[in-house]
Amino acid sequence: MYSTQVSRHVRAPRSEVYRALLDADAIARWRVPTGMSSQVHDFDAREGGSFRVSLTYDAPGGAGKSDPDTDTYHGHFAKLVPDEQVVEVFEFETADPALGGTMTMTMTTTLRDADGGTEVTIVHEGIPDSVPAADNETGTRMALEKLAELVEERKAAPRGR
Repeated sequence: MYSTQVSRHVRAPRSEVYRALLDADAIARWRVPTGMSSQVHDFDAREGGSFRVSLTYDAPGGAGKSDPDTDTYHGHFAKLVPDEQVVEVFEFETADPALGGTMTMTMTTTLRDADGGTEVTIVHEGIPDSVPAADNETGTRMALEKLAELVEERKAAPRGR
């Protein structure tokens, strides 16, 4: 097992970023690497609340963990600190013994004020050695790029009239 850490500056306040971490529609848009689509099956955004999400490769021949083209994971929100931190514990749904069973990963997303915006840091802990570190880091960078685009777009859009 190993850990990774990826950070990204976002030009939006922590409150906007935090909101995107706990919104199922937003999760479906940003927490998905390029070349995949996302489906949020369940999402109860409260401490102790559960979630279930599938990521499916857009092109056939992907290397899914749950089936040939899909990664499905479920878990719960272990800790929520408004506008500061979200801690999620999850596991893949898979028959692969190298990825399933009692294996649990923790993803901690921390938000800090930085240069007129927010520094978003995601730390994954307990990643199985069978998941290449470069893949985890690349996917996290892609997701953070999409998160930045989403919240910066929301910030720039005029609010209701």
